[in-house]
Amino acid sequence: MKLENIPDDKPVLIAGPTASGKSELALRIVERQGGVIINADASQVYDCWRVVTARPSQADESLAPHRLYGHQPYDAHYSAGHWLREVVPLLAGAERPVIVGGTGLYFLTLTEGMAEIPATPAEVRAEGDALSLEELRASLDPATTARIDLQNRARVQRAWEVLRATGRPLAEWQDDTPPPALPLNDATALVVEAERDWLESRIRRRFAAMVAAGALEEARAMATRYDPALPSCKAIGVPELMAHVRGEMTLAEAEEQASVATRQYAKRQRTWFRARMRAWAPIPAKG
Repeated sequence: MKLENIPDDKPVLIAGPTASGKSELALRIVERQGGVIINADASQVYDCWRVVTARPSQADESLAPHRLYGHQPYDAHYSAGHWLREVVPLLAGAERPVIVGGTGLYFLTLTEGMAEIPATPAEVRAEGDALSLEELRASLDPATTARIDLQNRARVQRAWEVLRATGRPLAEWQDDTPPPALPLNDATALVVEAERDWLESRIRRRFAAMVAAGALEEARAMATRYDPALPSCKAIGVPELMAHVRGEMTLAEAEEQASVATRQYAKRQRTWFRARMRAWAPIPAKG
């Protein structure tokens, strides 16, 4: 789909892998047609990171209204359910929503509905924190493992916590899902497609640019509060920069490892989008 063919009377959803230019596309649409840009990226909700998570800059935010960016403290446990509860009121606002991000689960909760699962008790979460990824995976049922990214610890632990706390597999809860807040047919749903070599080159250049723009200073500012168990501290690039701050690796090593981790994450995203977003209209990456 071309930019000029995007209807101006429906909400717009923009998914895509990291570094593929989603935020730039959202800003172009809003500048052209009006609207409000709403975040759908799990790492960009935290107030402690702007540069390292590629949140829109202050200059970009001055060009259009932005919502759900950097509005959570670093130690908040923020889930897709929290996001959905915050985004639903924005759908009824006066401005057309343009929802953009790389967290596919957020989009699915919005367009396919979300099971009303009870909150996880703190003691269950602590028990899960103490287990390895392999131990968490081993406890899950086949139906649930077929639906989640088994390399994503947050997703695996969430499924384990649901099973441990409720006695029901996550897949069963999902099968009892209520109607969606925004059915896909009521939105213009776009998924950014990026050629692998182009994306990998962009990822490498972007992380170096992040360091130049202040990502290392962000890491230093968080050094005394850094906790690898917190969702905010699992953002791509954060563990590597923290390792450099602690003197465990050189800056060049941190940049290389962060770039590798980002490329691996982008690969998982692209695979997930191809499997779960076949009904979304493809739009080529530019940059």
